[in-house]
Parts: sequence; C-alpha cells; structure tokens
Amino acid sequence: MLEQMGAAAKAASYKLALLSSREKNRVLEKIADYLEAQSPQILLANEQDLADARNNGLSEAMLDRLALNPARLKSIADDVRQVCNLADPVGQVIDGGLLDSGLRIERRRVPLGVIGVIYEARPNVTVDVASLCLKTGNAAILRGGKETWRTNAATVKVIQQALEECGLPAGAVQAIESPDRALVNEMLRMDKYIDMLIPRGGAGLHKLCREQSTIPVITGGIGVCHILVDESAELAPALKIIVNAKTQRPSTCNTVETLLVHQGIAKTFLPALSQQMAESGVTLHADDNALALLKDGPAKVEAVKAEQYDDEYLSLDLNVKVVADLDDAIAHIRAHGTQHSDAILTRTLRNADRFINEVDSSAVYVNASTRFTDGGQFGLGAEVAVSTQKLHARGPMGLEALTTYKWIGFGDDTIRA
Repeated sequence: MLEQMGAAAKAASYKLALLSSREKNRVLEKIADYLEAQSPQILLANEQDLADARNNGLSEAMLDRLALNPARLKSIADDVRQVCNLADPVGQVIDGGLLDSGLRIERRRVPLGVIGVIYEARPNVTVDVASLCLKTGNAAILRGGKETWRTNAATVKVIQQALEECGLPAGAVQAIESPDRALVNEMLRMDKYIDMLIPRGGAGLHKLCREQSTIPVITGGIGVCHILVDESAELAPALKIIVNAKTQRPSTCNTVETLLVHQGIAKTFLPALSQQMAESGVTLHADDNALALLKDGPAKVEAVKAEQYDDEYLSLDLNVKVVADLDDAIAHIRAHGTQHSDAILTRTLRNADRFINEVDSSAVYVNASTRFTDGGQFGLGAEVAVSTQKLHARGPMGLEALTTYKWIGFGDDTIRA
C-alpha cells in the first residue's frame, strides 16, 4: 500500500513543481471553500473520533488538540486563504552573478518534492501541511494519530476533490488511514519517494524517527519553554505575560512550563504570582526557596520533583524556581530546555542582550509571551512544524522551509579552462 502511495506522490510532485502561483492559489481557494461547504461531514467524523478518544481515556490536553468545531474549522479554512496571499518562494533567485569564466550562475528556489509528516491528535495539521506543501509545489503523505483517523480521512477527501477538479492528481495529498504502527516503521524507510520527514508529536515519536528513518528528519515541537523574571522586571506587565504564556492555550508546545524568578524580586513577586495563578486555575510546582514564599498563598502549590523540570506539561501546571542571577537561569535553561521558546522579562538592556546571545533556542523573547512561536503569528502563514534543530530550518517552518535550491549556469558555449 505505501509503495503505491509513494509512487503516486512522487509522480504528483513532478506535476506540482510546474504549476504557476496562480494555479496553486486556485487549488487552495477551492480547498478553503470546500472545507466550509462540507464542514458537517468533517465535524461528524471529528465527533466520532472524540467519542472514541474519551472512551480510551485520552487526556484533556490531547482532547483539546483533537477537537474541531465550526469556528475552528472556519479558522483553518481562513488559514488556507491566507496562504494564497503569501509570496510564492518557488522560482525565486536567491543570489548569483557573472563569473570570471563567463558563466552566469544563479541559485533558484525549487520544491523539495515529497514531504512526509507523522503527527498525533491535531487535525488542523492535515490542512496546514497540505496547504503549505501545495503552495510550494510539494506532494504530501500524511500519517495522523489513530485518534484522528476519521477526521483526517474526511479532510483529505475534501482536499483531493479540490485537486481533481483543478485537473491535478489526488496523489498530491494522501493520508495513511490505517492505525497499524508497522506502517510508521515502513514509512520511515521510504527514502525512494519521500524527500523530507517531519514528526509532530511527543519525544518518543521524535526519538523513533531520528533512530529509524532513512529519510532526512526535521525534529522539533517539544516545548519545555522558560520565562525568566529578572530583578528589574515590573510586576503587573510580567504577570500579564505569564498568564498569557501559561493559560491562553495550555496544550500547545509554545506554552511556558518553567518560571525562573530572580532572588532579588522573589519576595514581592511570588505572593502576587500565587494570587494570579489561583485566579487562573494553575497548579504550581515549586523548588524549596519558591515554596517557602508560595505556601501561604491562594494558589495550589507542591514541591517540584527534579524530573518535572524536563516535563512538557501541556496543562495548567507550572514549575517555579528561584535563581541566584542570570548565569544561574541560563544554566538551568541549557540543562532542561528543548531549544524551542524562552523569554526574559526585564528592564535592563544588558541582561536582555545577554539572554538573547546566550540562550540557544529557536525563538527568544524579551518582554513578550512565548505563545508567539507560530507560523501565523510570525507572518509565515500556517506552519508545517516548529524546528528546534539547526540544519535547513529553525523555528516556525513556513513556505521557504519547504523549498531547496538548485544551481543554474547559463553559458555562451562556455567551457572550463
């Protein structure tokens, strides 16, 4: 089965690579329209997936990721329309010039070919990946989690209908519907057909892909994100940012999981934090120094366990640690961070500069919430993933990250001397 899917995707990628931006946008507009027009079928499939997921004891965080409603589906369709408005990077000349040999050379952006994506209970990823791949002339093979197979099947059916009505092969976007885990292992070795593999899920999935894949893998999306409250931070703005970073949508990878508080501000800051977290329903997991300042406050608090500093909670839980200084905070982030998103709240320019230069994450913020690490928020359109590695792409991956380039040489009957 996968052999046939791979061959169909590769064949489709050759046709997609030749499309003009106008032709690609026509497909995307039709997909967006069909997602709305056929929303009852997609939402019914999602309700069935949700019912099974609840019966199987899926966590609230995962249920939130899985759930669709009319507003979310409209937002997904609008994201597709937004991709239409983005500049198409394919064909862009990155650089070039005339060489001493007389050869005129240029480096031009081209599609990668076939993108494989393995993801868990996030049906929006199906549309995000499909729209970004189509905009950049790439075919896609998608393997969603077993929790979302009905939703993904219904969504891909809509996408394939739009493709065929535009005279393009349905093989341009395909989904592996079977929940059989053996198919994942088979997919990891499809280097004959798939040019780049993106896992979007837990640490176990990323480890499996790194160790077993014969295809280049983009890893990321594990977000043990930190916020450092510096000694010079102002109380009210800092609390506002922390509430946003923790509670705006706790099940996302750019949610803050550990708060580091400078010892010079801890006595005034932590009681105020307790009040704010109590109102937000957040449970605190505090080190000894923080626990002493939080235990009499209204927020639920307990002693942090060492291993919790490495946890991606994806829930209303927050680690709190008092740090001696900026060096102490940076050392903690280096030991426990996942190079996703980290922030400093400060009014000291020197500390902000040090944090930017010394924290080696794909996104670093000064006086802003970590929740901005997102393709849409960065102006990239829908993202295919957030990469926390350093080769090829880093941070939210938009259109350019789905291209490579080729060198083109133009001669006038030119030969090498």
